[in-house]
Amino acid sequence: MRITKRTNIAIRVLMFCGSNEGRLVTKSEIAERCNASENHLAQVINQLGQLGYLHTQRGRNGGLQLGRAMSDIKIGDVFRQFESNVPIAECFADVDNTCPLVSACRLKAAIAGAAEAFYAHLDGIMLDELVCGNHRLLEIMAPVACRA
Repeated sequence: MRITKRTNIAIRVLMFCGSNEGRLVTKSEIAERCNASENHLAQVINQLGQLGYLHTQRGRNGGLQLGRAMSDIKIGDVFRQFESNVPIAECFADVDNTCPLVSACRLKAAIAGAAEAFYAHLDGIMLDELVCGNHRLLEIMAPVACRA
């Protein structure tokens, strides 16, 4: 299974915000630290805000921060919400499906079950488990002024 760039960036954004809890962070800070383009970030940040994972504040002193506690953010939910529109295989895409085996194939059910097992495993992981106590991550994500 391959994760889309949007999902990867979404998790990076959440980890960055979690690592910088208690302050507003900027899109440019995230872009620099997470090696992501500001254009991709803008789209992902917008979606994370609409889903309630982020609180965004516009203006000169604006920025973003987590919209809920890290312990309330299930990684599986984030993955589902960002990956839900991406078909795992051709036969999962109603519009583009040209597979001639679709009426007899049992592979689709097997793949769907495997994907659900993947998401179920991620449901047991909360954002705080990825951030808290992860000293190396916190070093990478720390504001420049706080770095030695």
